[in-house]
Amino acid sequence: MVFGDEQVLNDVSWEFEEGRIYGIVGNNGSGKTVLMKCICGFLIPTRGKIFVDYKQIGKDVDFPEDIGLIIETPGFLPGLTGLKNLEILASLRKKVVRPAIRDTIRKVGLDPDLKKNVSKYSLGMRQRLGIAQAIMEDPSILILDEPFNGLDKKGVAQIHQLILELKRQHKTILLSSHSQNDIDVLCDIVCEMDGGTLRCIRDRSREG
Repeated sequence: MVFGDEQVLNDVSWEFEEGRIYGIVGNNGSGKTVLMKCICGFLIPTRGKIFVDYKQIGKDVDFPEDIGLIIETPGFLPGLTGLKNLEILASLRKKVVRPAIRDTIRKVGLDPDLKKNVSKYSLGMRQRLGIAQAIMEDPSILILDEPFNGLDKKGVAQIHQLILELKRQHKTILLSSHSQNDIDVLCDIVCEMDGGTLRCIRDRSREG
Protein backbone atom coordinates (compact mmCIF):
# COMPACT_ATOMS: atom_id res chain seq x y z
CA MET A 1 0.00 0.00 0.00
CA VAL A 2 1.60 3.26 -1.16
CA PHE A 3 0.64 6.84 -0.31
CA GLY A 4 2.62 9.20 -2.54
CA ASP A 5 6.25 8.23 -2.03
CA GLU A 6 5.58 6.38 1.24
CA GLN A 7 5.04 2.63 1.32
CA VAL A 8 2.82 1.94 4.33
CA LEU A 9 2.20 -1.79 3.85
CA ASN A 10 4.96 -3.99 2.47
CA ASP A 11 4.09 -7.45 1.10
CA VAL A 12 1.66 -8.28 3.91
CA SER A 13 0.39 -11.83 3.46
CA TRP A 14 -1.77 -13.36 6.15
CA GLU A 15 -4.74 -15.68 6.63
CA PHE A 16 -6.93 -14.97 9.66
CA GLU A 17 -8.69 -18.07 10.95
CA GLU A 18 -12.18 -18.37 12.38
CA GLY A 19 -12.61 -18.37 16.15
CA ARG A 20 -9.35 -16.68 17.03
CA ILE A 21 -8.42 -13.29 18.42
CA TYR A 22 -5.50 -11.63 16.68
CA GLY A 23 -3.66 -8.77 18.33
CA ILE A 24 -2.06 -6.27 15.97
CA VAL A 25 0.65 -4.29 17.75
CA GLY A 26 3.15 -1.71 16.58
CA ASN A 27 4.18 1.90 16.93
CA ASN A 28 2.02 4.77 15.74
CA GLY A 29 2.32 5.08 11.98
CA SER A 30 3.42 1.45 11.55
CA GLY A 31 0.42 0.64 9.33
CA LYS A 32 -1.99 -1.09 11.74
CA THR A 33 -4.99 1.12 10.99
CA VAL A 34 -4.23 1.16 7.25
CA LEU A 35 -4.26 -2.65 7.23
CA MET A 36 -7.62 -2.70 9.01
CA LYS A 37 -9.06 -0.14 6.61
CA CYS A 38 -7.93 -2.26 3.66
CA ILE A 39 -9.64 -5.35 5.09
CA CYS A 40 -12.84 -3.33 5.57
CA GLY A 41 -12.74 -1.94 2.03
CA PHE A 42 -12.19 1.67 3.08
CA LEU A 43 -8.85 1.62 1.25
CA ILE A 44 -7.92 -0.43 -1.82
CA PRO A 45 -4.31 -1.69 -1.87
CA THR A 46 -2.12 -0.41 -4.68
CA ARG A 47 -1.14 -4.00 -5.39
CA GLY A 48 -2.14 -7.41 -4.09
CA LYS A 49 -5.57 -8.75 -3.18
CA ILE A 50 -7.69 -9.03 -0.04
CA PHE A 51 -10.33 -11.72 0.34
CA VAL A 52 -12.98 -11.80 3.05
CA ASP A 53 -15.25 -14.85 3.07
CA TYR A 54 -13.75 -15.83 -0.31
CA LYS A 55 -14.82 -12.55 -1.94
CA GLN A 56 -12.23 -10.10 -3.23
CA ILE A 57 -12.55 -6.64 -1.74
CA GLY A 58 -12.87 -3.97 -4.43
CA LYS A 59 -13.85 -6.51 -7.09
CA ASP A 60 -16.51 -8.96 -5.88
CA VAL A 61 -17.71 -6.59 -3.15
CA ASP A 62 -16.87 -3.03 -2.15
CA PHE A 63 -17.26 -3.77 1.54
CA PRO A 64 -17.41 -7.11 3.39
CA GLU A 65 -21.01 -8.00 4.24
CA ASP A 66 -20.44 -9.87 7.48
CA ILE A 67 -18.07 -7.59 9.34
CA GLY A 68 -18.38 -5.27 12.33
CA LEU A 69 -15.84 -2.58 13.03
CA ILE A 70 -14.70 0.26 15.19
CA ILE A 71 -11.88 2.27 13.63
CA GLU A 72 -10.73 5.56 15.11
CA THR A 73 -13.29 7.74 16.95
CA PRO A 74 -16.87 6.46 16.50
CA GLY A 75 -19.08 9.00 14.70
CA PHE A 76 -22.69 9.42 15.72
CA LEU A 77 -25.43 12.02 15.30
CA PRO A 78 -24.87 14.17 18.40
CA GLY A 79 -28.45 15.39 18.78
CA LEU A 80 -29.92 11.89 19.15
CA THR A 81 -29.80 9.23 21.83
CA GLY A 82 -27.57 6.22 21.58
CA LEU A 83 -30.53 3.95 20.90
CA LYS A 84 -31.84 6.18 18.11
CA ASN A 85 -28.40 6.33 16.50
CA LEU A 86 -28.16 2.55 16.40
CA GLU A 87 -31.72 2.21 15.12
CA ILE A 88 -30.91 4.51 12.20
CA LEU A 89 -27.75 2.54 11.37
CA ALA A 90 -29.64 -0.76 11.68
CA SER A 91 -32.32 0.48 9.26
CA LEU A 92 -29.77 0.58 6.43
CA ARG A 93 -29.48 -3.20 6.16
CA LYS A 94 -32.49 -4.31 8.23
CA LYS A 95 -30.60 -7.23 9.75
CA VAL A 96 -31.43 -6.50 13.39
CA VAL A 97 -34.62 -5.43 15.18
CA ARG A 98 -35.17 -3.02 18.07
CA PRO A 99 -35.20 -5.57 20.94
CA ALA A 100 -31.85 -6.97 19.78
CA ILE A 101 -30.40 -3.45 19.56
CA ARG A 102 -31.53 -2.73 23.11
CA ASP A 103 -29.97 -5.99 24.29
CA THR A 104 -26.67 -5.13 22.58
CA ILE A 105 -26.59 -1.74 24.28
CA ARG A 106 -26.94 -3.49 27.64
CA LYS A 107 -24.12 -5.89 26.74
CA VAL A 108 -21.67 -3.00 26.44
CA GLY A 109 -22.73 -1.54 29.79
CA LEU A 110 -25.07 1.23 28.63
CA ASP A 111 -28.75 1.85 29.38
CA PRO A 112 -30.94 1.67 26.23
CA ASP A 113 -33.54 3.89 27.95
CA LEU A 114 -31.06 6.70 28.61
CA LYS A 115 -32.59 9.93 27.29
CA LYS A 116 -29.26 11.75 27.11
CA ASN A 117 -28.15 12.70 23.59
CA VAL A 118 -24.80 11.41 22.36
CA SER A 119 -23.42 14.96 22.49
CA LYS A 120 -23.58 14.63 26.29
CA TYR A 121 -21.84 11.25 26.37
CA SER A 122 -18.39 10.86 27.90
CA LEU A 123 -15.59 9.48 25.71
CA GLY A 124 -16.01 6.08 27.37
CA MET A 125 -19.76 6.04 26.70
CA ARG A 126 -19.17 6.89 23.05
CA GLN A 127 -16.66 4.06 22.84
CA ARG A 128 -19.13 1.61 24.35
CA LEU A 129 -21.74 2.74 21.84
CA GLY A 130 -19.23 2.27 19.04
CA ILE A 131 -18.63 -1.31 20.17
CA ALA A 132 -22.40 -1.88 20.32
CA GLN A 133 -22.68 -0.65 16.74
CA ALA A 134 -19.90 -3.03 15.67
CA ILE A 135 -21.51 -6.14 17.17
CA MET A 136 -25.27 -5.44 16.91
CA GLU A 137 -25.76 -7.27 13.59
CA ASP A 138 -23.94 -10.36 14.91
CA PRO A 139 -21.11 -10.32 12.33
CA SER A 140 -18.72 -13.24 12.05
CA ILE A 141 -15.70 -10.91 11.75
CA LEU A 142 -14.83 -8.00 14.03
CA ILE A 143 -12.20 -5.33 13.38
CA LEU A 144 -11.54 -3.43 16.61
CA ASP A 145 -8.98 -0.62 16.39
CA GLU A 146 -8.16 0.58 19.92
CA PRO A 147 -11.59 -0.47 21.29
CA PHE A 148 -10.67 0.41 24.89
CA ASN A 149 -10.03 4.12 24.35
CA GLY A 150 -11.69 6.20 27.06
CA LEU A 151 -12.79 3.22 29.16
CA ASP A 152 -12.06 3.08 32.87
CA LYS A 153 -10.73 -0.05 34.56
CA LYS A 154 -14.21 -1.49 35.10
CA GLY A 155 -15.20 -0.74 31.51
CA VAL A 156 -12.09 -2.42 30.14
CA ALA A 157 -12.83 -5.55 32.19
CA GLN A 158 -16.44 -5.62 30.94
CA ILE A 159 -15.40 -5.34 27.30
CA HIS A 160 -12.69 -7.97 27.80
CA GLN A 161 -15.38 -10.41 28.91
CA LEU A 162 -17.62 -9.43 25.99
CA ILE A 163 -14.84 -10.02 23.47
CA LEU A 164 -13.98 -13.40 24.98
CA GLU A 165 -17.66 -14.38 24.78
CA LEU A 166 -17.70 -13.38 21.10
CA LYS A 167 -14.66 -15.61 20.56
CA ARG A 168 -16.58 -18.52 22.12
CA GLN A 169 -19.21 -17.86 19.45
CA HIS A 170 -16.46 -18.55 16.85
CA LYS A 171 -16.04 -14.95 15.73
CA THR A 172 -12.80 -13.94 14.05
CA ILE A 173 -11.49 -10.86 15.85
CA LEU A 174 -8.67 -8.49 14.93
CA LEU A 175 -7.83 -5.88 17.52
CA SER A 176 -5.15 -3.33 18.19
CA SER A 177 -4.36 -1.88 21.58
CA HIS A 178 -1.56 0.11 23.14
CA SER A 179 -2.12 -1.82 26.37
CA GLN A 180 0.00 -4.94 26.78
CA ASN A 181 -2.54 -6.24 29.30
CA ASP A 182 -5.32 -6.15 26.68
CA ILE A 183 -3.13 -8.14 24.31
CA ASP A 184 -2.07 -10.65 26.99
CA VAL A 185 -5.61 -11.25 28.27
CA LEU A 186 -7.38 -11.53 24.92
CA CYS A 187 -5.19 -12.59 22.03
CA ASP A 188 -4.44 -16.08 20.74
CA ILE A 189 -1.99 -14.77 18.17
CA VAL A 190 -0.02 -11.53 18.38
CA CYS A 191 1.26 -9.93 15.18
CA GLU A 192 3.64 -7.01 15.05
CA MET A 193 3.43 -4.39 12.34
CA ASP A 194 6.84 -2.84 11.79
CA GLY A 195 7.85 -0.83 8.75
CA GLY A 196 4.73 -2.00 6.95
CA THR A 197 5.59 -5.68 7.44
CA LEU A 198 3.43 -8.02 9.54
CA ARG A 199 5.01 -10.89 11.47
CA CYS A 200 3.82 -13.26 14.19
CA ILE A 201 5.54 -12.70 17.53
CA ARG A 202 3.35 -14.97 19.68
CA ASP A 203 1.09 -17.96 18.98
CA ARG A 204 -0.50 -19.51 22.06
CA SER A 205 -1.48 -22.64 20.12
CA ARG A 206 2.25 -23.41 19.81
CA GLU A 207 3.04 -22.77 23.46
CA GLY A 208 3.23 -25.36 26.17
